[in-house]
Amino acid sequence: AVQLVESGGGTVQPGGSLRLSCVFSGDINRRLCLGWFRQAPGKEREGVARIDTDDDRAFYGDRVKGDVMRGRATISRDGAKNMFYLQMNSLKPEDTAMYFCAARFGVCYGAANYFDDWGQGTQVTVSS
Repeated sequence: AVQLVESGGGTVQPGGSLRLSCVFSGDINRRLCLGWFRQAPGKEREGVARIDTDDDRAFYGDRVKGDVMRGRATISRDGAKNMFYLQMNSLKPEDTAMYFCAARFGVCYGAANYFDDWGQGTQVTVSS
């Protein structure tokens, strides 16, 4: 299993930026897909971005919804620190949600149900 802890959420004005961080530990010396998801009240969880530790290839959104942030998010990771990040720019009120980091072993599929381990979430609120 992989343990994950998010940080970096908060309240930001429309047009602002936030960087979310996720530190992970546990059974991590293998190929992982590390992902960011979000869930707004009354809506289903959706994939924002994920990154494959095998080659650092990044993917955004999922096959059904596409890139939900329309190019305003960037996922990256720091292998030495066992951390990965989600940089979000030009934030909009509709980006308000609980953001979760997650991990799965192996290939980087996009749907949330493919991910086995989850953090507790960090709230992002975009409001003036």
